[in-house]
Amino acid sequence: MTARVDRREYPERPIVGVGAAIVRDGRVLIVKRRYEPLAGRWSLPGGTLEIGETLEAGVTREMQEETGLDVEVGPVIEVFDRILLDEARRVRYHFVLVDYLCWPVGGDLRAGSDVDTAIFVDPAALLPYNLTAKAQAVIERGLELAREAPWTAR
Repeated sequence: MTARVDRREYPERPIVGVGAAIVRDGRVLIVKRRYEPLAGRWSLPGGTLEIGETLEAGVTREMQEETGLDVEVGPVIEVFDRILLDEARRVRYHFVLVDYLCWPVGGDLRAGSDVDTAIFVDPAALLPYNLTAKAQAVIERGLELAREAPWTAR
């Protein structure tokens, strides 16, 4: 039997990814990506789901790996496609992303192996970070959800 190769670039089918708007004291955590897609850009933390892993377990693992934070996973904010094409209009990346609202419950904030920087930012100060329109929309919806059902320490 031939081993399957995990190809993120020019995949054979869409790849499932998970991400989070981590909210603490009205601020949201953003990361500067180290690798493609979106290398060098600010975004929400996240990564790909592993085989046999639930969505919530995946987001918990990815947040620990990328930010050093242990999180409580809240509601889904949004599910969407991120499809990036190359110059020849071939699909270079195709992710189906599930973003959650999360709250930090432990750990120490640090940039993990897939990110250069991880910081909490006041939502009113996000403009200089040049987030994608989709990341900005997910953050706004996540903050709305956090106001509607605020997390309280348990």
